[in-house]
Amino acid sequence: MKKLPFILFCFSLMSFIKWQPDFATARKVAHENHKLILLNFSGSDWCGPCMRMKNEIFESDVFSKMADTSLVLVNADFPRNKKDRLDEQTEKQNDVLADKYNPDGKFPLTLLLDADGNVLKSWDGFPKENAEEFADEINSICFDQKFNH
Repeated sequence: MKKLPFILFCFSLMSFIKWQPDFATARKVAHENHKLILLNFSGSDWCGPCMRMKNEIFESDVFSKMADTSLVLVNADFPRNKKDRLDEQTEKQNDVLADKYNPDGKFPLTLLLDADGNVLKSWDGFPKENAEEFADEINSICFDQKFNH
């Protein structure tokens, strides 16, 4: 039992990023909180670069801390395994998002959007930057957006 407080303390230091499941809600939250939207198209159970991006970038502490203060995150996932299938409403939403933002079906495709859904920056495939550089680039764009509005 002596280890429990230490384990809880360590657990509390871990950063968890919340991905917004609904794009309309993400836009509303982005407007209300003056944040940008990071929209990621992934194939979570079949796309190697998508899995790598999740593990190496999105789950990194540096990205999580930046995202928590600057972004509303949306993952438009297109899993193939039956066990990973999304609910019908989410599938429809992701299809609509793909029609608008990813008509060529690229995976991963990551877009930085303003609260109105306008594309500010896109990354086609796994980014060339490491997690820290990726987060710094997004932070710079966020700063420019806040400064120029």
